[in-house]
Amino acid sequence: MNKEQTLLDLFGTPNAVSSVPTFVLNLVLAALLSFLLGLVYIRFGHSLSNRKLFARNFILLTVTTTLVISIVKSSLALSLGLVGALSIVRFRAAIKEPEELAYLFLAISIGLGFGAGQALVTAVALAIIIGIIAVQHRTAKPAEAPNLYLTVSSPAPQALRVTQILEALAQTGASASLKRLDETPESIEAAFLLAPTEAGKLEQFNRRLRDLSAGVRISYLEDRGLGS
Repeated sequence: MNKEQTLLDLFGTPNAVSSVPTFVLNLVLAALLSFLLGLVYIRFGHSLSNRKLFARNFILLTVTTTLVISIVKSSLALSLGLVGALSIVRFRAAIKEPEELAYLFLAISIGLGFGAGQALVTAVALAIIIGIIAVQHRTAKPAEAPNLYLTVSSPAPQALRVTQILEALAQTGASASLKRLDETPESIEAAFLLAPTEAGKLEQFNRRLRDLSAGVRISYLEDRGLGS
């Protein structure tokens, strides 16, 4: 078989040529719907992470899923090959909140639908899901101002004292109560329950502690995140 015939078999088969416009249309529609999903996530999401930055992944994830499903849907051999290829891929990105995982699954579902040629069903389902999200957002009760769990870790030789931490908090007008104190010759770790306060005051508190100890580690956790 000559090279011309090989290229014709790869790129010039009637079925492949006739399916290209449909594939391109599905790819464009999938990208548009994933862009819409990103706007919904930015508007109605509750994640503490950067939602705009996270939403940028939706388009790439959706169109990639559409491409993969479009290729393997008509071939059992390609499907098995895909399973083998994915088995060696390791995803190390940490999903910090269940909401992020739910939107990722929704983006993948859009790609699956368009890749399988179910454009209408996928678009209708997405419209219904967006409607449900909007209704939930509108009917949800306003969240109460949460308390914060503050954890301060400071290594030796510049380990902070609890009195220094409390003084730094007092200078910002924030009130806190000590909940746990772990002190060793190498470091000190203290946990406080912090009353609701302004973000600007917390930043001022962070700068004050870093001036006292360059190696200090500061973390905040919303108390609702510890509930059952």
